[in-house]
Amino acid sequence: MKNHKWNRIVLKVGSALIAPERKGCSSRYLLHIAKFILQCRDRGTEVILVSSGSVAAGAHFFGNIDKPSLPIKKAMAAAGQNEMMAAWDRFFDFPSAQILLTHGDFQDRERYDSVRETIFALLDHGILPVVNENDVVTTDALKVGDNDNLSAMVAAAADADALIICSDIDGLYDKNPHTNDDAVMIKNVNTIDQSIFDMAGGAHSSVGTGGMQTKIEAAEKATSHGLTTYIINGFKEHSFEQLILGKNPGTIFAPYAKPMEEDLHWMTHTSKAQGEVVIEDGFEYPLDEHCDQLTSNEILEVHGEFSAGDTILIRSDDGKHVAKAEANYSSCLLNYITEDETDAHHQTGPLVSDKNIAVLEHEASD
Repeated sequence: MKNHKWNRIVLKVGSALIAPERKGCSSRYLLHIAKFILQCRDRGTEVILVSSGSVAAGAHFFGNIDKPSLPIKKAMAAAGQNEMMAAWDRFFDFPSAQILLTHGDFQDRERYDSVRETIFALLDHGILPVVNENDVVTTDALKVGDNDNLSAMVAAAADADALIICSDIDGLYDKNPHTNDDAVMIKNVNTIDQSIFDMAGGAHSSVGTGGMQTKIEAAEKATSHGLTTYIINGFKEHSFEQLILGKNPGTIFAPYAKPMEEDLHWMTHTSKAQGEVVIEDGFEYPLDEHCDQLTSNEILEVHGEFSAGDTILIRSDDGKHVAKAEANYSSCLLNYITEDETDAHHQTGPLVSDKNIAVLEHEASD
């Protein structure tokens, strides 16, 4: 790994590093992470911190609850958020700012652009953005679910150069190193394919919610946007010392040789499909160039409820995911049109526009 000058990075730190014993925040592991942030800023690198830990930090206020209910978890997050921010603030002599997000903030394009503008304004004034999912108000429909994927969304929105994801192991292994002594670490990943996902096991930590699977998902989101992505052992100070020296302390995921355009990346990796439209198996043409040909005539089924302007999944009858796109019609209208046996549906315009479609096929990374 050659020494690389980052202009802007996103650093994701998990709950197990912040509140390892669920008894409030601890500086045990945060000190060397804070030192790394300081060193990056001293070198002119802007840093955005995606920090889990509010639930773990607030858990000790609620006694010994083995399986807290959802309202209690939300209360833990509310109680622990200030403690988590205070834990970071005590390491720095510059200001930080809290940004709490839900997937709804990324799903809505206007709110997404607003998040971008806020992050850029903070960075322009030397303020450290500290991002976390808003566990207090999020719902199943609006939550990202893990801060690995959240960090990738933030990194893409912030036009970062690199995403660094802290883990409890040194990097990606060909099998679970916690249960297999012969596990071999993969130092470089040039293409994220199914074989890479197959290497990822479930969550190992009892504190955090994201296992290696979500870290690979995050890496896929980030690399497709042109970000070099690292998975490192956040518990080891040596990992951050190696990064500063331009060395590889874990696993590096190479960015796409030709990153996806911003709008297509948002549609593919950030915007959630509100429903799906099934088209004929044999219907083939480059959707991104001639999707004005995709009309109600080709629709076989409509699933879910969505409005005009919502993101939908277009798949073929054999189950292949073809594209994600902005629907020009609601599910109600499409259902009516497809079930109508008159010639009225033949007059319907295009289902989607070529400016609002992301074909679910991508070039491999270099």
